[in-house]
Amino acid sequence: MKDLFTATPAEREIIERIAKRAVALYRKYGNTDVDELDIQMDLEACHCNGCPLRLADMEQADNFNFMHDVTGINVHLNHDTGKLERCFLPRFTDMERRARRHD
Repeated sequence: MKDLFTATPAEREIIERIAKRAVALYRKYGNTDVDELDIQMDLEACHCNGCPLRLADMEQADNFNFMHDVTGINVHLNHDTGKLERCFLPRFTDMERRARRHD
């Protein structure tokens, strides 16, 4: 089985902060059935398996665009492969890194 979780320690630190913020926003609007570790795993799997993210930009984003990506990744991530499905592309995709993967 392929290791879906290959982020660097620095990337993991940002992912942890993103997950904490996402949980706080979910709870603020009434969704208490969220797990910070699940969000971390979804983000890292997405980032490391075909859809690299601009994590620092995502961390600084306004709530609307931030949650668009967090929620969209959760809904569209194939948890077996770490790839996004159904044509979802996060707003904070690192298009330059993504393009280099296809050279």
